[in-house]
Amino acid sequence: MAIKDTITSVNDSEDELSSLGSTSSAITRYVAALLLTTLATVIAVGVDRKVAIPNLSLVFVVPVIVSGVSLGLGPSLFSALLGALSFNFFLTAPRYSLMVDDPANIWAICLLFAVGLIVSTVSFTSRRRAEEASALKTQLTILRKYSREVATADSLEAVASMTSRTLTALFDLPSVAMLIAHGRILAVQKAGPLEPNESEIDLARSSLSTGDVVHAGVYPDIANRFDFWPIRTQKGASAVLGIAFEADDRPSAAGASVAIVGCVLALWLEREETLHHAP
Repeated sequence: MAIKDTITSVNDSEDELSSLGSTSSAITRYVAALLLTTLATVIAVGVDRKVAIPNLSLVFVVPVIVSGVSLGLGPSLFSALLGALSFNFFLTAPRYSLMVDDPANIWAICLLFAVGLIVSTVSFTSRRRAEEASALKTQLTILRKYSREVATADSLEAVASMTSRTLTALFDLPSVAMLIAHGRILAVQKAGPLEPNESEIDLARSSLSTGDVVHAGVYPDIANRFDFWPIRTQKGASAVLGIAFEADDRPSAAGASVAIVGCVLALWLEREETLHHAP
C-alpha cells in the first residue's frame, strides 16, 4: 500500500511539474513579446527625437509579426495591444499620457491596433500551416519507412513490433498492436510504458468483432486507456491497433494515419495467409 501511495505521489508530482513547465513557457513567450515591443518603442522614440518620419507607428507592427511567427497568437495580440498603447503614450500629444488631443491621432492609434490584429492572425496562421506541413512531411516519412520494413517482415511478432513502433513515432504516445485470429491472440507488441491489461484486451477483441472504433475513457469503459481501431482482413489473422490518447487531446485526423498503417498491415497479413496456404 505504501509503495502504491508513493507511486501515486510521484505521478502527481510529475503532473504538477509538467503544468508548471507549460505555465513557465507561456510566461516566457509573453515576456519575449513585451521585450520586442519595448525595443520597438525605444527605436521609435529615438528616431522621433532626431527626425520627423511619417507613419512611424509602423515600427510597432514589426514585433507583432515576429511574435505571431515565433511566439504564437496570444503573445502577438499582446504585442499589438502594447504597441498601440506605447504609440499613444510616447509619440502622440500630450506625451507621456494616454489622453489624445488630436482626433487624427485617435484614428491612427485605432488603425495601428487594427493592423496589429490582422497581422497577428495572418502571422499565426502562416506559422500554423508551416508546422502542419512539417508534421505531414514527417508522418509521410514514417509511413514510407513502415511500408518498406513491413515488406521484409518474416514473423507476426516482428510486424506487430514494427506497427506499434510506427504508431508511437506518428503520435508520440504509447501504442499497442494485437494480431488476432478466431478470437485468439497471436501476437501483442507495445511501444511505450503502457501495456494493455486483460479488460483492455477483451475490449480490443470486442472492437474487432463489431468493427467499431473504441475510444479511451468513454462510458461504459471509462477505465480503458487506449483508442482501439479494428483492422479486418478477408482471410486469416486480423488486427487491433491501440493508441493511448488523452481524452481531451485527441487529433481530429488521427484515424487517417491509423487507417494507412492498418491497410499496409492488412495487406501483409493477407499475403502471409496466401503464401502459407499456397499449393
